[in-house]
Amino acid sequence: MSSDGPTPAAARPVRRVAMVSLHTSPLERPGTGDAGGLNVYVVETATRLARRGVEVDIFTRATSATQRQSVDLEPGLGVVVHHVTAGPLEALGKETLPGHLCSFAADMSRHVAGLVEGHYDVIHAHYWLSGQVGWVASDRFDVPLVQTMHTMAKVKNRALAAGDTPEPQTRVSGEEEVVARADALVANTPAEARELTELYAAPPGSVHVVPPGVALETFRPGDRAEARARVGLAADAVVLLFVGRIQPLKAPDVLVRAAGRMLRRDPSLAGRLVVPVLGGLSGSGLARPESLQRVVREEGLEGQVRLVPPVSRSELATWMQAADLVAVPSHNESFGLVAVEALACGTPVVATRVGGLPLAVGDVGVLVEGHDPDDWAAAMSDVLEQAAEPGWREDHSRRAVAHAGQYSWERTVDALLEVYAAAVATRQGVLHG
Repeated sequence: MSSDGPTPAAARPVRRVAMVSLHTSPLERPGTGDAGGLNVYVVETATRLARRGVEVDIFTRATSATQRQSVDLEPGLGVVVHHVTAGPLEALGKETLPGHLCSFAADMSRHVAGLVEGHYDVIHAHYWLSGQVGWVASDRFDVPLVQTMHTMAKVKNRALAAGDTPEPQTRVSGEEEVVARADALVANTPAEARELTELYAAPPGSVHVVPPGVALETFRPGDRAEARARVGLAADAVVLLFVGRIQPLKAPDVLVRAAGRMLRRDPSLAGRLVVPVLGGLSGSGLARPESLQRVVREEGLEGQVRLVPPVSRSELATWMQAADLVAVPSHNESFGLVAVEALACGTPVVATRVGGLPLAVGDVGVLVEGHDPDDWAAAMSDVLEQAAEPGWREDHSRRAVAHAGQYSWERTVDALLEVYAAAVATRQGVLHG
């Protein structure tokens, strides 16, 4: 799953990795604040690395005086989350965090002050803010910096939702610095790899394609009637599910407006249509906290839309098993983890043809060009009509699960270990070719 490149020879095995996730903690529930797919990525990869004997330290910003300085992710696992002081002990918007990078780097240095050079084999930074600190740690331990961007300002700014705020030039410049400093860059998809080379002038040999994974032990098909009973949905409900942070980038408003059109075209849906929106306010959505409710009122869907706070991973799988389809109307996604998780549950997915979503859904999902609610209403209606045909749902579930099975977290970790080894070997000068 990594790009073609030099093959590591006698590099020392990777035994210890420091991950930096400055702006959001792996202990936070996805869907709250800035927690999302990045958090899932960090937890899943760190956990599986530890189970293979690799010690992982995760450094994240402290947001409460009650947080312990260091916390085991799971007892005895070998993954420790370190809370680093940077700015006030409260949640801060990502836009304010660049002003606290120096204090984060200073306090992180205090955390690792007693460790010898070479204690860590690799620094793996997640998101550009972490990369700014990661390269300091990379220099401190004389080890490679591996950078996963997750999202990029230049890409986001090309696909802004109407009225959304562009990412500032300070972020663009910061990302360019991180790309230039990193020993290896991990891209979620080939499309993201191209964006790194074309928009950020990343050397092609430094970019490795490593798709994220799915917790296949959690996200799997289940009895739909039983799942609906568990989340309080009627057996005959028509369920259009949205999962994600509530902000313009994720476009839950597109789903709501499309559902309004479906209801107006078929008034018989009124008593059965349910549109659960699982997630919390985030990003630029915090500036307009009532905007989604306003769209709900405009569409007359107060009785159909259910705003559900973020849930645990196992509860999320139950919601996906209960849904008729999962809608992913985002304006951009570097991959689209929610889409693959839904497919792993055997549930149909309708997604925007942007970013990594075409790869994530493959040929078993439905891709919509753009964000016209009429197009979304038509696409979702088509899926519902097909699902009513005898045998369609069973056949789709089989194909969806097979597609999602390509994206296990174990395969992701296999590829990450290859990237780590190649980056270490480059530092040690032991590459052939």
